[in-house]
Amino acid sequence: MSRIAALSTSAPLMFTPESRVPEGGVGEWFRGAGGLRLRLGFWHVSHHTNRPARGTVFISPGRSEPIEKYYEVISDLLSRDFCVVAHDWRGQGLSARLLPDRLKCHARSFDEFLDDFQRLLDAFEERAPKPWVMLGHSMGAALNLATLVKGETRIAGACFTNPMLRVKTGKHSLWSVNFQTNWQVNHGRGTDYIPELFDDPFMNTFEEDALTHDPVRYDLWREQLFACPHLAVGSPTWGWLQFALKLGETLLKDKDKGLKKIKTPITIICSGDDHVINKQPSKLFAKKLGKAQYIEIVGAEHELLIEADTYRQQTIEAFDELADFVAPRILEGQARKLVQDNIAVGLPAADIAEVASELPEGISPEALIPEEAPFLDDPAPRDDHKLA
Repeated sequence: MSRIAALSTSAPLMFTPESRVPEGGVGEWFRGAGGLRLRLGFWHVSHHTNRPARGTVFISPGRSEPIEKYYEVISDLLSRDFCVVAHDWRGQGLSARLLPDRLKCHARSFDEFLDDFQRLLDAFEERAPKPWVMLGHSMGAALNLATLVKGETRIAGACFTNPMLRVKTGKHSLWSVNFQTNWQVNHGRGTDYIPELFDDPFMNTFEEDALTHDPVRYDLWREQLFACPHLAVGSPTWGWLQFALKLGETLLKDKDKGLKKIKTPITIICSGDDHVINKQPSKLFAKKLGKAQYIEIVGAEHELLIEADTYRQQTIEAFDELADFVAPRILEGQARKLVQDNIAVGLPAADIAEVASELPEGISPEALIPEEAPFLDDPAPRDDHKLA
């Protein structure tokens, strides 16, 4: 079949009375690599405002996370005049599972995930307004980074929270975990649960298992899970762990020297108290990128986008800084002053008039670029956060 994903019948978007689908959302099925049926959700900003769309944000969740967990984030983005595409990775959410036991979090090869995501982007080439912005968390962030390394150039900017470059291995060394994982997979146990990591997603509690300081946001997600048990994903298999380790290792080693070729402005945000991901590799990784900044939010747990407001707001502000740079907000009104003052130096008169019709009165192109643009080739240091 064509590499462009064929969108078919509508797919459900689940909700509870306390966590409803943001207005205008449409669920759809699409075909991933190997013909696997995958789910996406699409929100067009026209359902919320008469202002033109600033662009489209593609949300890529972390391990086990479905679209429904991101409703608050989607609402935040719509209020910022972005269209939104969120998707379920293969093996989670309502996308096709890879094993008969649908609670097993399993993976075979990260190339399959990258192929799925490429098909998703291709399917929205004509539907989703540009510029395009990535917003990826954990596993989703690492897969998004791999997409950029492979040469995807349609992305104007990317914001990644706690990218899964190196999972924490507790009391075990990384070498021993790699050895044990490869041994288990090579001896036919790739689809087995990892005994040490086994847990029941329906038995988790805020006190023992939460990766956020916010009990309200945690409970909203738990209610969604019990309302639609098919969304649940349990413990990882040996195959998934091998996938996660290889993905991070491939990105960190950068054998093909692809990182320096990435021209996309990138913000990497890490939690100071993350119990899942080792943040130090992300900090070093950001330094290898051509246009990147690294921000660490002290005291925050792993799930920054459903964290307590103190931490979550810092994450949103970092995203806004990136978005204002790569997809400036188009305000209401028309900028006749732009033409009158002939500010757009070098543009033909016809082009100046076309640009001016979309900009607010009295606003010049220069005004749309932040005074301290942290994504230029040689960014000036800032006091409010660390730059890579």
